[in-house]
Amino acid sequence: YTEAWDADKTSIHVMPDTPTILLAKANAANVSHKHYQKAWDEAKAKSYDIRADAISIKHAKASRDIASEYKYKATHEKEKGHYIGCKSAQDDPKLVLAARAMSLQNDRLYKKAYNDSKTQIHLPVDALSVQAAKECQTLVSDVDYRHYLHQWTCLPDQNDVIHARKAYDLQSDAVYKSDLEWLRGIGWLPNDSPEVRRVKQAQDLLSDNVYRTPIDSVKYTSIVDSPDVVLAKTNAEQVSIVRYN
Repeated sequence: YTEAWDADKTSIHVMPDTPTILLAKANAANVSHKHYQKAWDEAKAKSYDIRADAISIKHAKASRDIASEYKYKATHEKEKGHYIGCKSAQDDPKLVLAARAMSLQNDRLYKKAYNDSKTQIHLPVDALSVQAAKECQTLVSDVDYRHYLHQWTCLPDQNDVIHARKAYDLQSDAVYKSDLEWLRGIGWLPNDSPEVRRVKQAQDLLSDNVYRTPIDSVKYTSIVDSPDVVLAKTNAEQVSIVRYN
């Protein structure tokens, strides 16, 4: 019963140009990993053919030379110890440029013109600022502020001048003490005057030799019949071993 059905199942014929078959084939080609790497596998099977003058090779060599420390300092190391090729340092453009740069960077030379111009200040003598400074200097000047009294501006025989001189003499310390200096060292008092006696008495009171008499300088003897002496003799007789035996 099923033999005809089984035979019919194995003989199915689908048209190869139907849209469904074409879409399935296109999807199979898109998702095929082997088809995706086919060109890469074919390129790997061949040997690399990169020319020495290729842009990528030149770029890699240039980058390597720039980054290389040895290549960077090769010219400097070769030029060490060699002459500059000029008669003098002024003929070498590099040295002249370096000297110019150093002079521009030098602070002393940079400020030389400014320092020279600071000392060359020209102001008119009748300028308002100059007149104000002179007036201020006159006001704060100690010489103009203090007029010493010995610099007389009036006649010396005026009553005011004579009175002022007498007042200065009275107030003068040298004139005030001149009598004391003249009397110093010429004072005299008699020996029996009250002042001399008072000083001698005070000296005797303050003298340590008179106030404190040394004990070894006083000659004295003990009383033989005093109670202390009698008691000492009695005690000596009582404790004497010779008299006891």
